[in-house]
Amino acid sequence: MYLTRHDTATGPRWALDGHALPASFTLGLLLQLPASGIDGFLRAIPRGAAVTGPLLPPLEADHEVWACGVTYLRSREAREAESTVRDVYSKVYDAVRPELFFKSLGWRVVGTGAPIRVRSDSAWNVPEPELTLVVNAAAEIVGYTVGNDVSSREIEGENPLYLPQAKMYEGCCALGPGIVLTEANALRDLPVTLQLTRGGPVVFENSIRTSQIKRPLEELVHYLCMEMPFPRGALLMTGTGIIPPHEFSMTRGDTVRITIGDLTLENVVAPR
Repeated sequence: MYLTRHDTATGPRWALDGHALPASFTLGLLLQLPASGIDGFLRAIPRGAAVTGPLLPPLEADHEVWACGVTYLRSREAREAESTVRDVYSKVYDAVRPELFFKSLGWRVVGTGAPIRVRSDSAWNVPEPELTLVVNAAAEIVGYTVGNDVSSREIEGENPLYLPQAKMYEGCCALGPGIVLTEANALRDLPVTLQLTRGGPVVFENSIRTSQIKRPLEELVHYLCMEMPFPRGALLMTGTGIIPPHEFSMTRGDTVRITIGDLTLENVVAPR
Protein backbone atom coordinates (compact mmCIF):
# COMPACT_ATOMS: atom_id res chain seq x y z
CA MET A 1 0.00 0.00 0.00
CA TYR A 2 1.21 3.48 -0.89
CA LEU A 3 0.19 6.69 0.89
CA THR A 4 0.61 10.11 -0.67
CA ARG A 5 -0.41 13.58 0.48
CA HIS A 6 -1.63 16.09 -2.07
CA ASP A 7 -2.28 19.82 -2.38
CA THR A 8 -5.89 20.08 -3.58
CA ALA A 9 -8.42 22.88 -4.03
CA THR A 10 -9.91 22.02 -0.64
CA GLY A 11 -6.58 21.69 1.17
CA PRO A 12 -4.14 18.84 1.89
CA ARG A 13 -5.61 15.41 1.18
CA TRP A 14 -4.22 11.92 1.73
CA ALA A 15 -4.54 9.26 -0.95
CA LEU A 16 -4.09 5.50 -0.87
CA ASP A 17 -2.68 3.99 -4.05
CA GLY A 18 -3.65 7.18 -5.88
CA HIS A 19 -7.26 7.43 -4.68
CA ALA A 20 -8.54 9.99 -2.20
CA LEU A 21 -9.08 8.98 1.40
CA PRO A 22 -11.81 10.68 3.47
CA ALA A 23 -11.01 14.27 4.43
CA SER A 24 -11.00 13.16 8.07
CA PHE A 25 -8.09 10.75 7.52
CA THR A 26 -4.76 11.70 9.09
CA LEU A 27 -1.44 9.93 9.26
CA GLY A 28 -1.33 10.67 12.98
CA LEU A 29 -4.49 8.67 13.59
CA LEU A 30 -3.26 5.79 11.40
CA LEU A 31 -0.01 5.60 13.36
CA GLN A 32 -1.91 5.15 16.60
CA LEU A 33 -2.84 1.68 15.36
CA PRO A 34 -0.65 -1.39 15.90
CA ALA A 35 1.20 -2.55 12.80
CA SER A 36 -1.03 -5.62 12.60
CA GLY A 37 -4.14 -3.47 12.29
CA ILE A 38 -3.05 -0.97 9.63
CA ASP A 39 -3.73 -3.09 6.55
CA GLY A 40 -7.26 -4.04 7.57
CA PHE A 41 -8.09 -0.50 8.64
CA LEU A 42 -7.05 0.96 5.28
CA ARG A 43 -8.85 -1.70 3.27
CA ALA A 44 -12.07 -0.87 5.11
CA ILE A 45 -11.91 2.86 4.39
CA PRO A 46 -13.89 4.06 1.37
CA ARG A 47 -11.74 5.59 -1.36
CA GLY A 48 -12.75 8.35 -3.71
CA ALA A 49 -11.64 9.50 -7.14
CA ALA A 50 -8.04 9.59 -8.30
CA VAL A 51 -6.06 12.47 -6.84
CA THR A 52 -3.85 14.47 -9.20
CA GLY A 53 -2.87 17.48 -7.09
CA PRO A 54 0.82 18.29 -6.46
CA LEU A 55 2.56 16.10 -3.90
CA LEU A 56 3.17 17.42 -0.41
CA PRO A 57 5.64 15.96 2.10
CA PRO A 58 4.16 12.71 3.49
CA LEU A 59 3.65 13.80 7.09
CA GLU A 60 1.67 16.33 9.09
CA ALA A 61 2.65 19.59 10.75
CA ASP A 62 3.03 18.15 14.26
CA HIS A 63 5.07 15.10 13.26
CA GLU A 64 8.69 14.99 14.36
CA VAL A 65 11.55 13.92 12.11
CA TRP A 66 14.59 12.49 13.87
CA ALA A 67 17.84 11.26 12.38
CA CYS A 68 20.68 8.83 13.06
CA GLY A 69 24.34 9.53 12.45
CA VAL A 70 27.37 7.39 11.64
CA THR A 71 25.44 4.21 10.88
CA TYR A 72 27.49 3.34 7.78
CA LEU A 73 31.26 2.76 7.80
CA ARG A 74 31.67 5.31 4.99
CA SER A 75 29.97 7.94 7.10
CA ARG A 76 32.30 7.31 10.02
CA GLU A 77 35.35 7.64 7.77
CA ALA A 78 34.13 10.88 6.23
CA ARG A 79 33.25 12.45 9.57
CA GLU A 80 36.65 11.52 10.98
CA ALA A 81 38.37 13.13 7.99
CA GLU A 82 36.47 16.40 8.24
CA SER A 83 36.34 16.84 12.01
CA THR A 84 38.74 18.53 14.40
CA VAL A 85 37.64 15.96 17.02
CA ARG A 86 37.97 12.77 15.01
CA ASP A 87 37.65 10.13 17.72
CA VAL A 88 34.09 11.26 18.49
CA TYR A 89 32.85 9.53 15.34
CA SER A 90 34.82 6.30 15.74
CA LYS A 91 33.53 6.02 19.30
CA VAL A 92 29.87 6.44 18.33
CA TYR A 93 30.18 3.99 15.42
CA ASP A 94 31.44 1.28 17.77
CA ALA A 95 29.31 2.22 20.80
CA VAL A 96 26.25 0.38 22.04
CA ARG A 97 24.15 3.56 21.87
CA PRO A 98 23.57 5.08 18.41
CA GLU A 99 23.76 8.78 17.59
CA LEU A 100 20.28 10.31 17.42
CA PHE A 101 19.36 13.93 16.84
CA PHE A 102 16.26 15.98 16.15
CA LYS A 103 16.00 17.07 12.51
CA SER A 104 12.71 18.87 11.88
CA LEU A 105 9.08 19.38 12.71
CA GLY A 106 6.67 18.37 10.00
CA TRP A 107 5.68 21.90 9.07
CA ARG A 108 9.29 22.70 8.11
CA VAL A 109 9.75 19.66 5.84
CA VAL A 110 9.59 20.06 2.05
CA GLY A 111 8.34 17.43 -0.38
CA THR A 112 9.47 16.24 -3.78
CA GLY A 113 9.63 19.06 -6.31
CA ALA A 114 10.01 21.74 -3.62
CA PRO A 115 13.29 23.64 -3.11
CA ILE A 116 15.88 22.68 -0.52
CA ARG A 117 18.56 25.13 0.66
CA VAL A 118 22.21 25.45 1.56
CA ARG A 119 23.30 27.71 4.39
CA SER A 120 24.66 31.11 3.41
CA ASP A 121 27.32 30.88 6.15
CA SER A 122 28.75 27.56 4.94
CA ALA A 123 30.90 26.85 1.89
CA TRP A 124 30.70 23.05 2.15
CA ASN A 125 27.19 21.64 1.90
CA VAL A 126 26.03 18.15 0.96
CA PRO A 127 22.87 16.11 0.47
CA GLU A 128 22.53 13.00 2.58
CA PRO A 129 20.25 10.32 1.07
CA GLU A 130 18.63 8.30 3.84
CA LEU A 131 16.13 5.51 4.22
CA THR A 132 13.51 7.12 6.45
CA LEU A 133 11.42 4.86 8.66
CA VAL A 134 7.79 5.53 9.46
CA VAL A 135 7.23 4.52 13.09
CA ASN A 136 3.90 4.10 14.87
CA ALA A 137 2.99 4.94 18.46
CA ALA A 138 3.98 1.42 19.55
CA ALA A 139 7.54 1.95 18.20
CA GLU A 140 6.93 -0.46 15.31
CA ILE A 141 8.29 0.13 11.81
CA VAL A 142 5.30 0.29 9.48
CA GLY A 143 6.79 1.77 6.30
CA TYR A 144 9.37 4.00 4.71
CA THR A 145 9.92 7.08 2.61
CA VAL A 146 12.97 8.77 1.06
CA GLY A 147 14.79 11.43 3.05
CA ASN A 148 17.40 14.07 2.29
CA ASP A 149 19.22 15.18 5.44
CA VAL A 150 20.77 18.30 3.88
CA SER A 151 23.82 19.23 5.94
CA SER A 152 26.73 21.64 6.33
CA ARG A 153 29.88 19.56 6.62
CA GLU A 154 31.90 22.72 7.24
CA ILE A 155 29.97 23.67 10.36
CA GLU A 156 29.76 20.16 11.79
CA GLY A 157 33.44 19.56 11.05
CA GLU A 158 34.45 22.70 12.93
CA ASN A 159 32.94 21.41 16.17
CA PRO A 160 30.55 18.49 16.81
CA LEU A 161 28.62 20.73 19.22
CA TYR A 162 27.58 22.79 16.21
CA LEU A 163 25.56 19.82 14.92
CA PRO A 164 22.16 21.54 15.33
CA GLN A 165 23.32 24.47 13.19
CA ALA A 166 24.77 22.11 10.58
CA LYS A 167 21.58 20.06 10.41
CA MET A 168 18.63 22.33 11.26
CA TYR A 169 17.69 25.35 9.18
CA GLU A 170 15.15 26.38 6.56
CA GLY A 171 15.06 23.93 3.64
CA CYS A 172 17.31 21.33 5.31
CA CYS A 173 14.88 18.42 5.32
CA ALA A 174 13.10 16.86 2.34
CA LEU A 175 10.87 13.77 2.43
CA GLY A 176 8.85 12.01 -0.22
CA PRO A 177 7.33 11.32 -2.58
CA GLY A 178 5.05 9.13 -0.41
CA ILE A 179 5.04 6.33 2.15
CA VAL A 180 5.31 2.65 1.26
CA LEU A 181 3.56 0.74 4.02
CA THR A 182 5.57 -2.41 4.66
CA GLU A 183 7.32 -4.37 7.38
CA ALA A 184 10.93 -3.87 8.42
CA ASN A 185 12.15 -7.06 6.72
CA ALA A 186 11.40 -5.52 3.32
CA LEU A 187 13.76 -2.62 4.06
CA ARG A 188 16.96 -4.46 4.95
CA ASP A 189 18.57 -4.54 1.50
CA LEU A 190 17.13 -1.72 -0.61
CA PRO A 191 19.27 0.08 -3.21
CA VAL A 192 19.98 3.75 -2.45
CA THR A 193 21.10 6.01 -5.30
CA LEU A 194 22.10 9.69 -5.26
CA GLN A 195 22.47 11.75 -8.44
CA LEU A 196 23.29 15.46 -8.65
CA THR A 197 23.01 17.43 -11.87
CA ARG A 198 24.27 20.95 -12.48
CA GLY A 199 23.03 22.77 -15.54
CA GLY A 200 22.22 19.42 -17.18
CA PRO A 201 25.34 17.24 -16.71
CA VAL A 202 25.68 14.80 -13.80
CA VAL A 203 28.35 16.12 -11.40
CA PHE A 204 28.10 13.39 -8.76
CA GLU A 205 26.51 9.96 -8.62
CA ASN A 206 26.86 7.04 -6.27
CA SER A 207 24.90 4.19 -4.70
CA ILE A 208 24.84 1.90 -1.69
CA ARG A 209 22.44 -0.61 -0.11
CA THR A 210 20.62 -0.41 3.18
CA SER A 211 22.13 -3.76 4.14
CA GLN A 212 25.34 -1.82 4.86
CA ILE A 213 23.76 -0.04 7.82
CA LYS A 214 25.67 -1.37 10.80
CA ARG A 215 22.77 -1.49 13.25
CA PRO A 216 19.41 -3.30 12.94
CA LEU A 217 16.65 -0.86 12.03
CA GLU A 218 14.66 -1.97 15.07
CA GLU A 219 17.58 -1.03 17.31
CA LEU A 220 17.59 2.54 15.99
CA VAL A 221 13.85 2.82 16.63
CA HIS A 222 14.23 1.28 20.10
CA TYR A 223 16.68 3.96 21.19
CA LEU A 224 14.57 6.74 19.70
CA CYS A 225 11.46 5.64 21.60
CA MET A 226 13.17 4.35 24.75
CA GLU A 227 12.37 7.37 26.94
CA MET A 228 10.18 9.43 24.61
CA PRO A 229 6.66 8.54 23.44
CA PHE A 230 5.37 9.48 19.99
CA PRO A 231 1.57 9.16 20.33
CA ARG A 232 1.02 10.14 16.67
CA GLY A 233 4.08 8.34 15.33
CA ALA A 234 7.37 9.73 14.04
CA LEU A 235 9.81 9.51 11.12
CA LEU A 236 13.41 8.41 11.58
CA MET A 237 16.21 8.95 9.08
CA THR A 238 18.69 6.08 9.33
CA GLY A 239 21.95 7.73 8.26
CA THR A 240 23.80 8.00 4.97
CA GLY A 241 26.45 5.84 3.34
CA ILE A 242 26.95 8.11 0.30
CA ILE A 243 29.48 10.85 0.96
CA PRO A 244 30.63 13.17 -1.85
CA PRO A 245 34.39 13.84 -1.96
CA HIS A 246 35.91 16.62 0.11
CA GLU A 247 36.21 18.97 -2.86
CA PHE A 248 32.51 18.67 -3.75
CA SER A 249 29.84 21.02 -2.45
CA MET A 250 26.22 21.30 -3.45
CA THR A 251 25.49 24.71 -4.99
CA ARG A 252 22.41 26.77 -5.72
CA GLY A 253 20.60 25.52 -8.80
CA ASP A 254 21.71 21.90 -8.46
CA THR A 255 19.10 19.17 -8.83
CA VAL A 256 19.30 16.39 -6.24
CA ARG A 257 17.66 13.07 -7.09
CA ILE A 258 17.50 10.27 -4.50
CA THR A 259 16.04 6.86 -5.23
CA ILE A 260 15.46 4.21 -2.55
CA GLY A 261 13.68 1.07 -3.66
CA ASP A 262 10.83 2.18 -5.92
CA LEU A 263 10.61 5.74 -4.57
CA THR A 264 12.36 8.83 -5.95
CA LEU A 265 12.69 12.18 -4.19
CA GLU A 266 13.83 15.12 -6.36
CA ASN A 267 14.59 18.69 -5.26
CA VAL A 268 16.34 21.73 -6.68
CA VAL A 269 18.65 23.80 -4.46
CA ALA A 270 17.04 27.20 -4.03
CA PRO A 271 18.79 30.27 -5.50
CA ARG A 272 19.20 31.83 -2.06
